[in-house]
Parts: sequence; C-alpha cells; structure tokens
Amino acid sequence: MQEHMGFGAFLAEKRRDREITSLQMSETAGISPGYYCDIEKSRKAPPDREILEKILAALHLSDEGKDIFYDLAGRARAGVSPDLPEYIMENEVVRVALRIAKEKANADDWEQFIDKLEKK
Repeated sequence: MQEHMGFGAFLAEKRRDREITSLQMSETAGISPGYYCDIEKSRKAPPDREILEKILAALHLSDEGKDIFYDLAGRARAGVSPDLPEYIMENEVVRVALRIAKEKANADDWEQFIDKLEKK
C-alpha cells in the first residue's frame, strides 16, 4: 500500500507513472538533478512546500494521492503534512479544537467528526 512506502519511493513511482524523467522533474521543481535524486533515494528530506507544489503539479495526482504525497513528506521530515500548518495557523478555532482533541478525543470521536463533515 502506498501509504506505507517512503516519500522518495512514492515520488519515484508516481514520476515514472507519468513517464517524466528525473531530469525533467528536477527542472520543473527548479532544483538540481542531484538534489532531486537524493530526495527520491531518501538521502535528503522532502523540500519546502513551494518546491513540493511544483512537483505535485507535474504529477497530476488524485485528491487521495495528494494527501498521501503530503502525509509521506511530513512523515519523512518528522513533522506535520506540509499542506496543514498554514491552515491550522490561520484558523484559531482549528488550533483550539486540536488542543482540546489532543487531551480529550479518541479515534471514535474523530471518525464521527469526519463523518459529519463529509455529509455537508
């Protein structure tokens, strides 16, 4: 399952699926070919969000694929998925909700919350 592979392996697989060479991808992302290769081989952490966005645009992933892309990038950096911090920091209610949930919510609470949002 793709969620269990590393960011570099996922990136390489999706790039090959689109028949894009690593050189083309490095040019699209505006980074050196060596740096791009190091990212795919997991010798370097995923780049910043600006570069990730350029890579993502070239890959034309589904919404689920984008979520996996960001989650794997965050995991590889031992941090939060790069598409979330800005949203969290721009919305006080989200920060408050996350802090409360951190102390009180369990998986069932989150599943109910997600179900409710998806029904909107």
